[in-house]
Amino acid sequence: MEKVTMADVAKEAGVSKSTVSQFLNNRFEYMGEKTKLKIEEAIKNLGYQPNYIARSLKQKRTSMVGIIVANIMHRFSTEVSRAIEDYFHEHGIHAIVCNADDDPQKEKNYIEMLRAKQVDGLIIFPTGQNHDLYKNMIVEDYPVVFMDRKVENLKALSIVTDNMQSTYNAIVYFLKRGHRKIAFAVQPLTISTRKDRLEGYKKAMKDEGITINSDYIIEANISDLKANLEKLFSLSEPPTALFSGNDRVFLEVLEFLKETNRALGKDIDLIVFDNIPFAHLVEPPITVITQPAFEMGKKAAELLFAKINKTEIKPEEIVFQSKIMIQ
Repeated sequence: MEKVTMADVAKEAGVSKSTVSQFLNNRFEYMGEKTKLKIEEAIKNLGYQPNYIARSLKQKRTSMVGIIVANIMHRFSTEVSRAIEDYFHEHGIHAIVCNADDDPQKEKNYIEMLRAKQVDGLIIFPTGQNHDLYKNMIVEDYPVVFMDRKVENLKALSIVTDNMQSTYNAIVYFLKRGHRKIAFAVQPLTISTRKDRLEGYKKAMKDEGITINSDYIIEANISDLKANLEKLFSLSEPPTALFSGNDRVFLEVLEFLKETNRALGKDIDLIVFDNIPFAHLVEPPITVITQPAFEMGKKAAELLFAKINKTEIKPEEIVFQSKIMIQ
């Protein structure tokens, strides 16, 4: 069978080839509803498949963007990616989501692969360890927006939340409830979010005049968290409250408490920094710090879309406020 062309669709629908082209490029400003329906029917009847390669060569765009997520297991990352995908879908652009697993080599491979495929731009949750690669994109004025994490010593468009202040507020909440032995658990301090949250913890404790006990600070990989929690709760003076640095740490804490017959609200009070959709279902309910993930994702998409369309945007760090949700 001969390949169906745009001219065939135009003839079937009784419209011009340029009108079909406008339809395929979602330019409906001067197109009536009847015309759109006729073209849709013609495409369906003929089984027409647009030639995206030819279109991208003509427009010098692929109508694709890349999202490189540090770890797709985080609920926050999933919500942000959904918001980005929703935005670009509305603008006729396909989003490709890649999971870097917090691995700088994997992140580097994805950046190079997506750029080789000539995607129009990238939104990256950076590992922070491919600085030269990030810098080259900025120098080239390649459309890129960094999400959730800061890239040190680089002026770039970044979307973050107020990690330090939100953590500070959470520790103050613990202190107001009478806690003085407050522990902090997080993964290795390789990225800005974890560093800022630990800084917020330390500042709140210092402002209250409480000496920071290094034994109360856990910095470990997920696979080593339970062993570290065992050491923490085996201290002669174990903590009465624990700040969980993110949702994955929280799940390890829950498992540890269950395995050691400890109870939330009785043996330990807990606050989690992350979007936990089922926090209210835990007994007793968990206090969480929620990030405006969808708003952050939409903002990142808007900025990238503007950059793709050659809008001049100065590099800046846009900070969204998170909230403590006391269940």
